[in-house]
Amino acid sequence: MANERETYAGGSVVIEHYKLPVAGAMVESGEVDEVVNPFNGDIIARVPLATPEQREAAIAAAVASFAEMRALSRVRRAQICVGVASGIERRRRELAEALALECGKPIKAAQVEVSRAIATFNIAAEEAKRLAGEIVPVDVVPWGEGYAAQFHRFPLGPIVGIIPFNFPLNLAAHKLAPCIAAGCTMVLKPPQQAPVTVLKLAEICYEAGLPPESLSVLHCTVEVGEPLVRDERFKLLSFTGSAAVGWHLKSIAGKKRVVLELGGNAGAIVHSDADLDWAVQRTAAGGYGYAGQSCISVQRVLVHRTLYDEFCEKLVQRTELLKVGDPLHEDTDIGPLIEEKHAERVISWIAEAEGSGARVLAGNRRERCLVWPTVLTDTKPDMKVECEEIFGPVVTVRPYDDFKAAVRIVNDSKYGLQSGVFTHDIRLIRYAYENLDVGGVVVNDYPTLRIDNMPYGGVKDSGLGREGVASSLQDMTELKMLIVSLEH
Repeated sequence: MANERETYAGGSVVIEHYKLPVAGAMVESGEVDEVVNPFNGDIIARVPLATPEQREAAIAAAVASFAEMRALSRVRRAQICVGVASGIERRRRELAEALALECGKPIKAAQVEVSRAIATFNIAAEEAKRLAGEIVPVDVVPWGEGYAAQFHRFPLGPIVGIIPFNFPLNLAAHKLAPCIAAGCTMVLKPPQQAPVTVLKLAEICYEAGLPPESLSVLHCTVEVGEPLVRDERFKLLSFTGSAAVGWHLKSIAGKKRVVLELGGNAGAIVHSDADLDWAVQRTAAGGYGYAGQSCISVQRVLVHRTLYDEFCEKLVQRTELLKVGDPLHEDTDIGPLIEEKHAERVISWIAEAEGSGARVLAGNRRERCLVWPTVLTDTKPDMKVECEEIFGPVVTVRPYDDFKAAVRIVNDSKYGLQSGVFTHDIRLIRYAYENLDVGGVVVNDYPTLRIDNMPYGGVKDSGLGREGVASSLQDMTELKMLIVSLEH
């Protein structure tokens, strides 16, 4: 089922008009949403806003097509995933440009996201084949003698997936790929600011052989989308987005399983024995990549006092070399924030920190949605740039004297997604691993590192459960026991 769309020239800009894939058909509605390029404000696409009736059709199709999906053999599910990966590869440039246009993601970073989505579907193909059960030796107690037992995992049922704007292709892949591998169905809500990439991915899925009724994409308002979360016909809610929205959705989700991948204000510790140049390079990459719009973006850096001055000097030098501008240009490092109101908020938080004694060493400049990468020092724990998720290209740097105290400072946060530790001291590595209250500790690299097969998620306000294809497969399947009497 191809994603039907019309293209027409609006001045020098090509605007695409999409239809929504809902319940096996391509549909329109009376209300159309305009997708805007955050770099220059151009309209790049028009996408229908789904109606409540279309929402109901999508849910009903997910329920009705579940029997077909769960009956697919493991090899067929794997073949579909491989087909999707191949389709993404064939349309690599198209997808990367879509990410640049609707999300403002620099094209070289968009290419990385495309590569990750390909890997995610290929990993899902392998995990589909590995999804297995286990023999349980029940004769460990006298009353278990004469019985044999085993369990297998069966598809859970219809799933509702909700994704944010910052990684719409690969975050959609992290919900869709394990869903296909598990044999489930899905209604997927893309980000309202950036639905185009998800619509292209859905088209690729259908071309790879995914039954069209098993996947509907609902581009919709919050008012139309929120009933998806409440609907008891779904067996799992998989949400990636802000902490405030995620925990609200969990409160209204009812009995269904809930997996939340939420925000963070990731901390990194640079100890006295660290490779300083590498730590500076990775701090800049992790703090400013995609203009800091990542839940594991480097936000807080704690540097041992013996390295502090040199670290700040080198970080400023590296920061000032970064090119800010058009995300379609190959040499652009920092593109726009997704909306101007977010850029205004980032600048206001910087100003608020300055007013309370923080110093700006670099950056603190805005043009519309563009915010220049910023280095702040002399910050305090109660400043928003420290205690909240800034979701912008801002890094704070503070000195420390004692490693254990640095760990406590990183932990002094309502978030706990990932942390980075730059040291070669195995004792400190072990201490950090055991005592940092986060979902992942990255040693000698930035906390922004995510490999798509690893269990990924956080603690505290950063989420609930884990993603990563194998982890998601556990959530998208149900364990069922089989106990057999051998004597009767």
